[in-house]
Amino acid sequence: MRKLRSLRAPAAGVALALGLVAATAAPALAANRVEIYEAYYNSPGPDTGSNASLNAEWVQLHNTSGARISLTGWRLRDTAGHVFTFGPFTLGPYAFVKVHTGTGHGTSTDRYWCQHWYIWNNTGDHITLKYPTGSVVDYQTYRGTSLGYVYFH
Repeated sequence: MRKLRSLRAPAAGVALALGLVAATAAPALAANRVEIYEAYYNSPGPDTGSNASLNAEWVQLHNTSGARISLTGWRLRDTAGHVFTFGPFTLGPYAFVKVHTGTGHGTSTDRYWCQHWYIWNNTGDHITLKYPTGSVVDYQTYRGTSLGYVYFH
C-alpha cells in the first residue's frame, strides 16, 4: 500500500507535482506531544457495515514524547460532529493507538468507537483531536483518493 505524505514533508513539492498528495496538513502546533499520525478512511471492499469492515476504518495517534500521556477525556471528531471520547486510557512513550470505527475490546494499541456505520468520509474529511478542555491538540484534513489511506507525518 502506497502512503501519502502531507504538505509538512520536505518532498511535498515533488509529491504535488506527481499528484500524490491527498492530505493538507495543519500548521505545527507548538508543544504537541500527541499527533494525528495516519488514517484509513475507506476500508477495503464494499461498505457492508459489517464490524470487520467498520474496524478496517481507523485513525492512528502517536505519542511523540518519552513520557506516558493520559488521553482520558480527549476527543476525536470529524466534520459532521461525530465524537469519540477516550475513557480511562494512557498512551505509552513513543506509542501509537488506533481508534477503530466498529466495536471490539480496547487494548493498549487499539480503541473502538462502537459505531454501526462509517465515520470518515471517502471524499475527504477534517480530523480534530481535542483536550478535555476543548482546546485543539492536532487537526488534519484529507481529500479522498482511490487508496482510502493517508499518512500525515
